[in-house]
Amino acid sequence: MLIALSLSLALTLLFEEAFALLRGLRVRSELLLVALVNVLTNPPLVFIHYITALYLPMTAPFVLLILEIAAVIIEWRCYYHYSDQIHHPFLFSLTANLFSFGLGCLINHLIF
Repeated sequence: MLIALSLSLALTLLFEEAFALLRGLRVRSELLLVALVNVLTNPPLVFIHYITALYLPMTAPFVLLILEIAAVIIEWRCYYHYSDQIHHPFLFSLTANLFSFGLGCLINHLIF
């Protein structure tokens, strides 16, 4: 499970940093904020999802939806309070997570 957690975090950081760069973030502190926010949200989300999928597989999709919503909200609040460059923090959080989640699903589909 540690490998899955590490891989998920690495890909999330790659995708969301790329998204931030595509959205025009260039200041190091802003890019660091994006990384730290994902370090805060990704490992617990992935851990809870894996545990749910293992022990309660029928509820895993619903739990994943709740976890993703929670991640968007937590990231939004962090961007709202700590970012100087992200002018629409909720929209940024939502689209960054959709971008990252979508690419993760695509990679998962191609590999498995």
